[in-house]
Amino acid sequence: MSMKASDLFDVTGRVCVVTGGTRGIGLDMARVLCANGAEVIVSSRKADAVEAATKELSDLGTAHGIAADLGTREGIEALKGFVAERTDTLSVLVNNAGATWGAPLEDFPEAGWDKVMDLNVKSPFFLTQALLPLLKAGASRERPAKIVNIASVEGMRAGNMETYSYGVSKAGLIHLTQQLAVQLAPRNITVNAVAPGPFATKMMKGTLEMAGEDAVAGMVPLGRLGRPEDVWATTLMLASSASDYMTGSTIPLGGGLGPIA
Repeated sequence: MSMKASDLFDVTGRVCVVTGGTRGIGLDMARVLCANGAEVIVSSRKADAVEAATKELSDLGTAHGIAADLGTREGIEALKGFVAERTDTLSVLVNNAGATWGAPLEDFPEAGWDKVMDLNVKSPFFLTQALLPLLKAGASRERPAKIVNIASVEGMRAGNMETYSYGVSKAGLIHLTQQLAVQLAPRNITVNAVAPGPFATKMMKGTLEMAGEDAVAGMVPLGRLGRPEDVWATTLMLASSASDYMTGSTIPLGGGLGPIA
């Protein structure tokens, strides 16, 4: 086995699905995969976002996109069909699509709870189920297929924001990662999670405007928000042979927020 980084982190020719891959952390993951030779399929609810992201990603490599609401079974089936039309095997599934909802405890709506839980926990499970035949088709002990779940440091700690269903959903996704890892290891599929801290994404926009970017950065032990480059190396590790002996793990990517603060 080569000790060169270019070989260890090589994703050339790997077929990757990144849900929620048209903005934020998902788009940053899709960018680095495309730029390093992977074929990437992104999904999002909005067709215009898919078109824009696919156009950008195609300048970096091979990319496709589909508009699908993964909070529904119909959306999951649509993405499954789109992927199956383009490949017989799937190397990497990144379950990144997610939602949040904030409201005072006394007023927190059932609709907000259900929307977050459906997209953040239910969707990754049933999308994994739907794409399992394609993941298994190309997987081997020497080259396992990869599932990467995007959790959050809010699933590792009790935060101060009144986003009750969000933290619970991400804690559930971390647990689901561990359970799927046990079940899928004999099928040569690894399952790991990333738990990002605060990044300047659209999902974080309301929080950053309300609390102030400096205040949010001040909560992070390293004293800043996450940047795209903070995502890139982690993505390549989890999508490549560099993580072949790693499964059931959750990597905190929050500048120390979560594990130590």
